Amino acid sequence: MTAQRITNRLVFTTTVAAAAALFLAGCGTGTPQAQTSSTAAPAPATTASQPATSGAATAPISPAPAPAQPTTTAPGLCKASGLTASIDSTGGGAAGSIYMKLILTNSGTEPCLLRGFAGVSLTADANGAPIGAPAARDESIPAADVLLAPGQAGAATLRYSQAANHPDCTMAPAAGFRVYPPEDTASLFIAQPRDACSDPATRLLTIGVFQAQ
Repeated sequence: MTAQRITNRLVFTTTVAAAAALFLAGCGTGTPQAQTSSTAAPAPATTASQPATSGAATAPISPAPAPAQPTTTAPGLCKASGLTASIDSTGGGAAGSIYMKLILTNSGTEPCLLRGFAGVSLTADANGAPIGAPAARDESIPAADVLLAPGQAGAATLRYSQAANHPDCTMAPAAGFRVYPPEDTASLFIAQPRDACSDPATRLLTIGVFQAQ
């Protein structure tokens, strides 16, 4: 082999080796840098804005209270101070007795109740003590409340037995009747002269319950 050919082969070999080295350098074992994303992170979602309120929250308005109802009280019992008393003697008589109506009228300004029986006796005068026994109660009719508005009256049957018809009677003159309204300790006087029996054993009077007049 001539010297010229040997020289050309060496040049070619060197060139191939250099090219191989460059190729290996380009395909080296170094890790390539990670590619970073240029996209920005998405912004958090926003909610719709609420209308602004002025001042603190207020409590719900309560309905106005209903107007107070007037309180009513039950009428009290009729008292002598608010009553006038009278006798209606037109009821007639039978078997020595006279039937009358004892009438109590509400002379006050407020309603009141008559309840039950009046206390009745014959008396010497408006301020005198009773003469003889007080009236017995006739309970044949049940007692009931009688409401008297101002000016209204209630009536009870009053029977008077003639004193002369009682042989054991010690007769004494009476000026009229003393009347105690039911459950009252004050009394009213009705001028009506009668013969009374002074002994407590003889009963001349009988009183019934009050009823509306």
